[in-house]
Amino acid sequence: MDSPDINAVKAYLLALQDDICTQLSAEDGKASFEEDNWQREGGGGGRTRVLTQGAVFEQGGVNFSHVFGSTLPPSASAARPELAGRGFQAMGVSLVIHPNNPYIPTSHANVRFFMAEKEGEEPVWWVGGGFDLTPYYGFEEDCVAWHQTAKSACDPFGTDVYPRYKTWCDDYFYLKHRQEPRGIGGLFFDDLNEWGFEKSFAFLRSIGDHYIKAYRPIVQKRKNLPFGERERDFQLYRRGRYVEFNLVFDRGTLFGLQSGGRTESILMSLPPLVKWRYSWQPEPESAEAKLYTDFLRPRDWINGG
Repeated sequence: MDSPDINAVKAYLLALQDDICTQLSAEDGKASFEEDNWQREGGGGGRTRVLTQGAVFEQGGVNFSHVFGSTLPPSASAARPELAGRGFQAMGVSLVIHPNNPYIPTSHANVRFFMAEKEGEEPVWWVGGGFDLTPYYGFEEDCVAWHQTAKSACDPFGTDVYPRYKTWCDDYFYLKHRQEPRGIGGLFFDDLNEWGFEKSFAFLRSIGDHYIKAYRPIVQKRKNLPFGERERDFQLYRRGRYVEFNLVFDRGTLFGLQSGGRTESILMSLPPLVKWRYSWQPEPESAEAKLYTDFLRPRDWINGG
């Protein structure tokens, strides 16, 4: 198996962070990303960029990190117990964008590279990531376009790749205690190394590059739609589900906290405002109810399923 080129991965991830921040700032037109460079006591550091109180985006964070240490955190070795005790390097770009307008979905993307090392043995490495969409008010055409772009990112790597990683995304971004998906999915993959480094790295780049191609047209289409207090209230309520998933299930959040990462950068994924209500239910046949009945369920968006 060809050896990983860590420097090439790092250069790509830094350029990806630059490109996404540039495009989102241009789309917002008011606010720009503030940069915060940080160092991790155990080794490594990162470049956090956060946009707040923009014309389009209430809050968005686009983070790069490269951390290393002598022992893999439990979240990284839970599925691979044979790697426990190895040193590690982990780098990636992770982002979450929370818009002002409830008709624009929240979006999340992540691309990452891991390597576990032990003296005298070959390093064990893998790549992972994906992107997913969390609407508050669903538009079929947006969901179809999102998944078509996700499929386009996967198609050069095999006809089975998109359906496999779409299903993985549906299964991963699922709130078991609520028995509902977090959104309408997209792509999720992890522990990928069987293709060898060059092809795996090419796939990582394809996923990273297609995120903004999928999200920006939706923002452009929905950012000027009028909304009122009812829509804003529902958006804040549904954001609570986002918080629940990130704090209870998300592997990236757990890895960051367990590896001694920078807490502010890890938790920038949380929305600035959120509401919870006891046992709330939407009115039957309302636009809010349609989110649950028509969108928050696994669907074959591309083929009309």
